[in-house]
Amino acid sequence: MNYAVKSFLFWVLSFFMMAAAAVYQHSTGPTYPVSGTVVIGSEKVNYRLIRTWEGDTDAQVKVKVENPEIIGKYRFRRFKSYDEWSEQIPMQRNGNELVAHLPNLPPAGKMMYEIYLGTEGNLVKLTTDPPVLRYKGIVPGWVLIPHIIIIFTAMMFSTRTGFEALTKGKNLKKYATWTVILFGIGGMIFGPLIQKFAFGELWTGWPLGSDLTDNKSLATFIIWVIAWLQVRKDERRRGWVIVASLALIATFIIPHSMMGSEIDFTDPATHQVR
Repeated sequence: MNYAVKSFLFWVLSFFMMAAAAVYQHSTGPTYPVSGTVVIGSEKVNYRLIRTWEGDTDAQVKVKVENPEIIGKYRFRRFKSYDEWSEQIPMQRNGNELVAHLPNLPPAGKMMYEIYLGTEGNLVKLTTDPPVLRYKGIVPGWVLIPHIIIIFTAMMFSTRTGFEALTKGKNLKKYATWTVILFGIGGMIFGPLIQKFAFGELWTGWPLGSDLTDNKSLATFIIWVIAWLQVRKDERRRGWVIVASLALIATFIIPHSMMGSEIDFTDPATHQVR
């Protein structure tokens, strides 16, 4: 098999690995909705409880319940606080939906909540553990869209460069250069911009904080820069590229927003973001 055919196949494989990573990132992590099914009387109710809210309005948790005889109640308290749970509050019916309104919090604030459905005096809690909802500021499309496109393109190039290293391909230096450029722009420029719009801080990773998204991006970028420098000096040092490629795959395996920015309400004087 000649180089052109192998290269095309490696690009196709890299694309599908990138697409799989995109689906995985979208469907995992602490901000992905909690979903399930509960049977109330003779009616089956499917629910999808949100865990992230954007903007400065109260968060709206909606559950589709067509039977008008079924009511809903909810309660809440701030996450990482000494708050007591609120009293159970009736959900408002809006057509076929029951709606709970959670008070707005500053960006990076988190709210725990519980939803109960049923009839008066016979309510069923939807989840064993209360969902935790994180509030964030509005991220404009001119930041979010380029970040998503560039960061996943960087992963595709990283994977393709790893294959180039494994097969001793002739474009190792070129692909490694593009990987560093793309990941640098997508992860180290647009990434902090998203953090700024969403949570008010450009950087909350090491050494300023423990944000896992910031930290894993920084670590992976450093590894890739080292790998790029190594193969620039000597292409026989392709092992560095293989390690860097695997490191970036590992970065995407870690669910997005794990150990993300949050306000510690146990210290109300500072509401420190970590």
